[in-house]
Amino acid sequence: MQIMQTQSLRSAVLALTLLCPLASAETKPMQGVPPTRDSQVTFHNYRDSPYSQWAFRNAGAPMHVVMVPRQGEIVPLAAGDSSRLGAMQAFDRTFADNFADGVIVMQGSRVLHEKYFHGFNRHAQHIWFSMTKSLASSAFGILVEQGKVDLQASPAHYLPELKNSGFARTTIQQVLDHATAIDFKENYTDLESDFFRHYAPALNMAWLPGAADAQPETAEIYGVHDFLVKFVKPDPALEPGAAFDYNSSNADLLGWLIARISGMGFEEFVQQQIWAKLGTEHDAYLVVDRAYMPVVTGGMNATLRDAARFGLMIRDRGRFNGLQVLPANWVDASLKLSPGLIANMAANTKYRHEPWQAYHNMWWLLDAAKGEYCAVGIHGQVIYINRSANTVMAWYSSQPVASSANNPTFHAKLNASRELARRLATQGER
Repeated sequence: MQIMQTQSLRSAVLALTLLCPLASAETKPMQGVPPTRDSQVTFHNYRDSPYSQWAFRNAGAPMHVVMVPRQGEIVPLAAGDSSRLGAMQAFDRTFADNFADGVIVMQGSRVLHEKYFHGFNRHAQHIWFSMTKSLASSAFGILVEQGKVDLQASPAHYLPELKNSGFARTTIQQVLDHATAIDFKENYTDLESDFFRHYAPALNMAWLPGAADAQPETAEIYGVHDFLVKFVKPDPALEPGAAFDYNSSNADLLGWLIARISGMGFEEFVQQQIWAKLGTEHDAYLVVDRAYMPVVTGGMNATLRDAARFGLMIRDRGRFNGLQVLPANWVDASLKLSPGLIANMAANTKYRHEPWQAYHNMWWLLDAAKGEYCAVGIHGQVIYINRSANTVMAWYSSQPVASSANNPTFHAKLNASRELARRLATQGER
């Protein structure tokens, strides 16, 4: 039966590929009214270049979403002295040539540089993908500060549904550090992987024949919460905490904890506790899974300027526009690295040659001593924070390759930003 299902899957994918051939390099997505067949963005091709350039800034078209409304007075982002940056043509060319959709550079509370590419603009939302994990961990800190969470407890203490899952033996801190030792691996390309066959369809972020027609009364794994409870098992070869193994299901679990402990939906909690306090210019929205629950691992969408506002708040220890949005101790905790966290990153075969010092509390650390760290999402989404330079940069991309590891297009932009931050740090703020 398994062989027949696999053959059926391959046949369906091949048939769709023949019906909808890959676009040429010259194809621009969504051309004409109605769009030409070769330019049509679909749920099947929305992560493929060049269709992704349109889809990532219109994620509510291929996917379902819930809103995260803005609230209160807009806090303007004042312009700074951009002449201090010198000529920025090479910087902009690096971003434009490496599939960037937009980039913003801030020092203090002022915008030093802002540039958009390929028709993107400051009023359009863009999907964050896994930068959403850093948003979720930030929100989680509010519950920690309120004394409602024990980081050394098992998630099953708060979610009894997990008592027979691979998460039962882990601690919540290990969930935050992606060190849960679960028997499930991320795989964005293998059509036969558990990730592609079960997890991605439950997320409602990947096409699979018939997956969109699944119904809750007949599908054993309908939404992501079903997947966490019924599919995720422990890896018998690993002990929790012994290895860094990046896995998106950890963030889905964190979002479930937020909802269960706070008594609010994740989107409501984020809106009330964070988004309403950042003086944002626009509403945000969250992609939802097949059960219409927020995709906490990668579903946030916001404008670039509003993403930068979130980054400013994190850089300034949870404070924005005179208001303490997040507990300062929790924001600082992301920069406190144990030898074990550093060793786990060094031992990871995928990331050991990357610039990351460690991964902690769902943030990617470059230099903890300097307060240099990032939120990162697939296809090139980054919020870059550098406390030593009093700088925040954010950029969106539609890179053809999803992963950042060993990805020249990702590293070209990160390296250019780090070099600019070093220059700003030597100049000081004016």
